[in-house]
Amino acid sequence: MSISLILGLLWLVLANVTGMFPSRKKHWPAAYVLIAIGVPLLGYVIYENGPIIGLLVMMGGASILRWPLVYGWRRVRRMLGRQVD
Repeated sequence: MSISLILGLLWLVLANVTGMFPSRKKHWPAAYVLIAIGVPLLGYVIYENGPIIGLLVMMGGASILRWPLVYGWRRVRRMLGRQVD
């Protein structure tokens, strides 16, 4: 197993553990930090292991950070002038 995959799995464990802690701000500060660490890490995984493994790691990260993705998608739809559900 490559170093990038080990770091990716550690990131997934850290994200899950972070989600277990109670938070008044609904975990948004932790999500920003996880995104800032996860994006370059995803690039490193893709560089070392190829796009298929990178896609699997990205899907794992998206399953954990689903609310930033939902809000980002809504913002994009609003910018394009479409009605948000």
